[in-house]
Amino acid sequence: MIKIGIVEDSKTTRDGLATIIDLSPGYTCVCVCDTAEKALVQLPKHAPEVVLMDIQLPGMSGIECAGRLKKLLPDVLIIMVTVYEDPDRIFSALRNGASGYLLKRSAPDQVITAIRDVLQGGAPMSGEIARKVIHHFREQSTTAEEVEKLTTREREVLELVAQGFINKEIGDRLGVSTEAVRWHLKHIYVKLHVRSRTEAALKFRGPK
Repeated sequence: MIKIGIVEDSKTTRDGLATIIDLSPGYTCVCVCDTAEKALVQLPKHAPEVVLMDIQLPGMSGIECAGRLKKLLPDVLIIMVTVYEDPDRIFSALRNGASGYLLKRSAPDQVITAIRDVLQGGAPMSGEIARKVIHHFREQSTTAEEVEKLTTREREVLELVAQGFINKEIGDRLGVSTEAVRWHLKHIYVKLHVRSRTEAALKFRGPK
């Protein structure tokens, strides 16, 4: 059962997302919070695989919360939830470790598709946001010193990530388990000083 956390100040949206998740086979909502401050205390106790995080929260913003939560739960996948596409805010959230975003008006099947995508190593976002991310990380390409820190296997994994393969496909190609791929990615993030596979792939593929 995949555990999902929700951080959303609107009760209507919060309840709606929780219902969608609990009614979807294989998913369960384990924690619901209405502020970032509560989320940073409660979410680590439940260790969800995915968190749906409202960008605009009272008090601490969802953007700042995403960055702090990644330090507490490095493996958590965060999908930002927003009323409309705000490129600057969404981009800031991605830089803080979020893996993608979801519009609040999304249909139930789109919510589950977004969750499934991040679990498989995808990054749900529009072309406009993706271009902004690519431009940023091409300007901050990986240094030779950082690349040299990667083992041969880590480079193989990262090369396949950069080609768009999900973890299971990478494991199949390299003859290792999906868990081993996740383990390698963890070390890659540390060595390249990034917080997500999207950042790692774009930084790795940037001009040297």
